[in-house]
Amino acid sequence: MERRWWTLLVVCASMFMLLLDVNVIVIALPDIQRSLHAGFGQVQWMTDAYALTLAALLLTAGSLADRYGRRTVFVTGLAVFTGGSLLCGLAQSAPALILFRAVQGAGAAILSATSLALLAASFQGRQRGVAFGVWGAVAGVATGLGPVLGGVVTGGIGWRWIFLLNVPVGVAAIVISLCRVEGSRSARGGRVDRLGVTTLTAGLFSLVYALITATESGWGERSVLGLLGLAALCLAAFAVVERRVREPMFSLPLLRIPAFLGGSVAAVAMNASLYAAFLYLVFYLQNGLGGGPLVTGVRLLAGSAFTFVAAVFAGRLSSRVPVRWLIGPGLCLVGGGLLLMRGVTPGSDWTHLVPGLIVSGIGAGMVNPPLASTAVGVVPLQRSGMASGANQTFRQIGMAVGIAWYGTVFSASLHAALQHRLAGVPALSGQVDGIADAVHRGVQDRAVAAAAPELRGRLTEAIRAGFADSLNDVLLAAALVALVGGVLATVLIRERDFAAHRPSTPAEPEESAEPSQPSQPSGADVSGGR
Repeated sequence: MERRWWTLLVVCASMFMLLLDVNVIVIALPDIQRSLHAGFGQVQWMTDAYALTLAALLLTAGSLADRYGRRTVFVTGLAVFTGGSLLCGLAQSAPALILFRAVQGAGAAILSATSLALLAASFQGRQRGVAFGVWGAVAGVATGLGPVLGGVVTGGIGWRWIFLLNVPVGVAAIVISLCRVEGSRSARGGRVDRLGVTTLTAGLFSLVYALITATESGWGERSVLGLLGLAALCLAAFAVVERRVREPMFSLPLLRIPAFLGGSVAAVAMNASLYAAFLYLVFYLQNGLGGGPLVTGVRLLAGSAFTFVAAVFAGRLSSRVPVRWLIGPGLCLVGGGLLLMRGVTPGSDWTHLVPGLIVSGIGAGMVNPPLASTAVGVVPLQRSGMASGANQTFRQIGMAVGIAWYGTVFSASLHAALQHRLAGVPALSGQVDGIADAVHRGVQDRAVAAAAPELRGRLTEAIRAGFADSLNDVLLAAALVALVGGVLATVLIRERDFAAHRPSTPAEPEESAEPSQPSQPSGADVSGGR
């Protein structure tokens, strides 16, 4: 088999592992919360620590890949992600798991930043469209299988194995990468933009920390306002640094290309809408309706299966149809699906969500494959690492900020609903804060059991109503994000902005091949190609 097909195989396998892990942990979070006695804020951090580290390091990883060789950096990412997975599986407390999720996120950043660049360097013309189509289909399969496998693993052998199963897959991917994957690097060298990394990381961390803190403390707290101010200052400093540094980790002029800007907006909107709201759908299905992990995974499969089917067709169409007509309408379908899911009531069954899951699943499948190719399609090949890293950065910023923001919406709505429903019950109206906290920690059954027998039915009804109202508000906010993103993507993404449609620029340096292995792996010294 040719090296480029080995590249496609190992990239898809690695991204399958990465994406599957994201979806699997969402299903397992209620069990993790109970097992490690975690608070609602800690549960949010279990997802956001991963997304935040991923977002902060993606651009650096993309730049390093362009400089030192994409295969070398890719293998490093595999090693870090695999090690982080092992540590997560062995974690004994919520803070430890959050820390190790950050390590996992660092490895995921390197994998995400280099995977599309490896494909872009290995495939040209129509075959590149095929490769991105396969990549998108694999992403769809990971999305589709994630809920079910998460339920099977968590309900069968325990939540720790959702991390430990990554270890043998990661080791196999490292071996194949060293033996069979041919790498490349940009001819331009450079230093790591340390000041850029510092300001971006500090800005994103402060922003997400402020949003999560506001969920529990309120927006009027000085600490929240201070963190928001620090985030604005650091992100502004990042923009200034990138304009002045000789070799920036992110070239700000890329945002002047309408197609790149549109793709970045679409990346934020996709992850900040459906994928960020996914966490709250899981909590509603498990804690609100009382379903287990496996049952929840099977129920969510209704949408994930359509994501896979749509991704296959979108991957094939992306080489024939302008990507704006896949990305923009796809995001609008995501928004429409989220709106269809609204209207949940205390008496609703999970089937109420099915039409919306299907429509939003189709929309997500339409968006993902062409969005991946858009990132690297508007820049010359030697800048593909930076472009790929930037696109994935915007995705993870959307995920981290979306989860934190919806946490604030969910908490405020839940508290208001409980206050309204229990206002006429003097024995419970003064306990709203404690009841809301029990719901956040996934132990609302204990709150119900602690109430007087004659009040338990009323309290159970109030909690279900609070879950329903909170989910409706989250779905509305997520739908608006998707719809606005869809409109902007349709307007901004233009075919003439893609590198294939622009005149070549002789001043750009050529790609140089990264040292590769001999075609026969047996007996070869793999250290020579690192």
